[in-house]
Amino acid sequence: MNTLRQLEIENMKATVPDFGVGDTVDVHYLIKEGDKERVQLFSGTVIAISGRGIRRSYLVRRIVAGEGVERRFPLHSPRVAAVKVHSRSKPRRAKLFYLRELEGKATRLKPNLGKVRFPRSLKSKAKKQDA
Repeated sequence: MNTLRQLEIENMKATVPDFGVGDTVDVHYLIKEGDKERVQLFSGTVIAISGRGIRRSYLVRRIVAGEGVERRFPLHSPRVAAVKVHSRSKPRRAKLFYLRELEGKATRLKPNLGKVRFPRSLKSKAKKQDA
């Protein structure tokens, strides 16, 4: 295995929260203000997941005071304290950028009432690939 991949695996989070595009999530993000740290909550819909390995990130969109706000979070960042899933949905696309033009009830997605889509742990996957 090459050295760069080995470093990536060492710095990845052991367990990754199970969510996908279309899910409504709460992202607990650590904010540093002066010498204090606090957790800030960002709630919204995941509209895109991109990248691979330690560079994987996800884009969360929410509406604040009638204005759409999007924020991209690195999946393996130590600044992301937790990701909690509120509701799951079954999107028909991999990227939900079309939600930017919609508003109100038009932004609703079909709910996923079935089983969890893809439970996984990236470190265990990486160990299986090496063997």
